[in-house]
Amino acid sequence: MLVRPARKDDCAAICAIWNPVIRDSEATFNPVEKTPNGLHQEIAARERAGHAFLVVVDNGDIAGFATYGQFRASPGYRYSMEHTIILAPHARGRGMGRALLGRLERHARAGGAHSMLAGISHVNAAAIAFHAALGYRQVARLPEVGFKFNRWYDLVLMQKML
Repeated sequence: MLVRPARKDDCAAICAIWNPVIRDSEATFNPVEKTPNGLHQEIAARERAGHAFLVVVDNGDIAGFATYGQFRASPGYRYSMEHTIILAPHARGRGMGRALLGRLERHARAGGAHSMLAGISHVNAAAIAFHAALGYRQVARLPEVGFKFNRWYDLVLMQKML
């Protein structure tokens, strides 16, 4: 297992992991699938902002990714970050998520971040448990703010001080 910064040639593999989550699950409320070109632009924008976009490689294949950006756009939030972490189904439960998130947190801390947030669908019990095991605590539950599959979902906000 290797954690490293994402590269342009990783974009198709990242899309192959991310798009089924977008298309088929309640883990994200975003209904718009990613494209390799659009994802390459996202990675470049994160790098320009000083934020990481990392991948975990297992046996030569991309098995997941994690990235972060500023929680909200105002300068008053410049020390608070929000992350996204997604693993391929075969990579779950093997320590890859812990490795990715740990490296992401270290990167954010080195860049001056004070806290890291995770916005999680209330039906994603595995993600809530994962974050709790890594020291995140639930700080809010926003009722019915996400809409997907013709249904309302709560957003659970979890936070860790870096």
